[in-house]
Amino acid sequence: MDSDYSSGSGSNFDYGFAFNEINFSDRVLNIEVIPDLVEVKIEGEGEGVNDIVDWARKRKRRREDIKKDKNVQTQNSVLVKNAAANDVQDADADVVMQREEQVVNCNVLEMEDGLADDEREEEEAEGMIEESPSAVEMVTNPPGDDKAFANDDSSMNMDSSKPLRVRTLHISSPILAAKSRFFYKLFSNGMKESEQRQVTIQIHASEEAAFMDLLNFMYTNTLSSAKRTFVLDVLMAADKFEVVSCMKYCSRLLLNFRMTCETALLYLELPFNLLMADAVRPLTEAAKLFLAFRFRDITKFQDEVLNFPLTGIEAVLSSDNLQIASEDAVYDLTLKWARMHYPKLEERWEVWSSRLCHLIRFPCMTCRKLKKVLMCNEFDPELASKLVFEALFYKAEAPYRQRSIAAEAGKDLQHRYVERAYKYRPIKALEFETPRQECVIYLDLKRDECASLFPAGRVYSQAFHLGGQGFFLSAHCNTDQQGALHCFGLFLGMQEKGSASFPVEYEFAARISPSEDYVSKYKGNYTFTSGKAVGYRNMFGVGWSAFLGEDSIYFINGILHLRAELTVKE
Repeated sequence: MDSDYSSGSGSNFDYGFAFNEINFSDRVLNIEVIPDLVEVKIEGEGEGVNDIVDWARKRKRRREDIKKDKNVQTQNSVLVKNAAANDVQDADADVVMQREEQVVNCNVLEMEDGLADDEREEEEAEGMIEESPSAVEMVTNPPGDDKAFANDDSSMNMDSSKPLRVRTLHISSPILAAKSRFFYKLFSNGMKESEQRQVTIQIHASEEAAFMDLLNFMYTNTLSSAKRTFVLDVLMAADKFEVVSCMKYCSRLLLNFRMTCETALLYLELPFNLLMADAVRPLTEAAKLFLAFRFRDITKFQDEVLNFPLTGIEAVLSSDNLQIASEDAVYDLTLKWARMHYPKLEERWEVWSSRLCHLIRFPCMTCRKLKKVLMCNEFDPELASKLVFEALFYKAEAPYRQRSIAAEAGKDLQHRYVERAYKYRPIKALEFETPRQECVIYLDLKRDECASLFPAGRVYSQAFHLGGQGFFLSAHCNTDQQGALHCFGLFLGMQEKGSASFPVEYEFAARISPSEDYVSKYKGNYTFTSGKAVGYRNMFGVGWSAFLGEDSIYFINGILHLRAELTVKE
């Protein structure tokens, strides 16, 4: 039989008839239910957002209290282990097993060669410190010693809390092993306990209902309740005991609920085992898509996004449809977020290197901002230099080489070359200081971008600089001077900075064939003052339909290629 944990699908047969039936079982599972460190039970039957927020808050508080209680648990663990070691001399010893991410055998009968008793005790104590106090804990008894289990103090587990109750079930090890990697390892580890009939595990009270339903699911492939908070609890139990089919089932149930910002962030923050994360990928991907769409106009929701956790900001900034002024603004926003959430410089270095720098599309940033990145101390200077130089080399390449570079980057890095839905369109700028101050600006617009301008829209380019003054290009859909014909217009504007006049000689050109030659359309001279613009209402001398039609000579592979040359007049 193919194991469910390895194939990810497994059998869907209903073995409910065998659940807790002695005639169809080969082992006995004793479940010790111990008190929680804090009360985490969620009361009420509502399905509102507050229930989900409360669920997440209580789980977080419990994890924090577990961490605080770690030292106490460690001391208890060592005492229990010493007690178990003393009982070895009387009879077959109980075998204490722990699970963190995998089942680990700690056989107290065996002594490593060359270690004295006190050395071994010290080594084991160090091992206990590495264990998670919330891990699953198990004790197995020798066959036929059922009564001894109930009364023998040597069967103490590693949690010093006395059980609130003990639940006993008859189980089929083949069924559980086929569904759960955890139980498969438990029943096939080759040690003595894998052959014993009695198996005891220990869980917290808050996990009891979910764990019992998880056991039932491994027989029946269904849950007793579809309440969202309950499904979340079962999902966490399924992750803990590595039941892939149940994780997928819970994910499908959760996808049926209305997604909100709170639930999306919760799904992305759930601490899934890395080996089992693929089972919930549809859920986490849906959460990412929801956040990316909900906050696509990031400027409008900037304050809210700045308070997101790391997984939330990653989901938003990974979107190609992010509506923001430019990639420069994305970089500034990410920098601000990192300073808020990671005030220590060394922590910011780490998170920038491992998580944040991959969100920024450096090739789409302006050269002026890239220079500032080189001088920024927010992350590793070597990494900053690498990213900036890669971006500058990409910008300097011809379009066909840029497409080749993006293709060679691989699936995980291709997105860094994709332009988002910027409010200010990216440009390629060449600046010259001698023999005279001039610059050449290349602006590319897609056919659908131009089509969206009808009947009176406009799109602006990123700013560029000449002689210390900022300029921009703007493409318009407007009417001709007679007001009877819609047409495409191109304008050159100067940013509002200072009041001095600024004389410029300019030329507009466009490509009209795949030969990559630009054809000059208009030349002129203009003395700019603050906030003024100059251009042509009908750059191509044709109507809107002829300009945008399928047989238009101005679009090459769906792209309109524009060029503007500016020279400062003495």
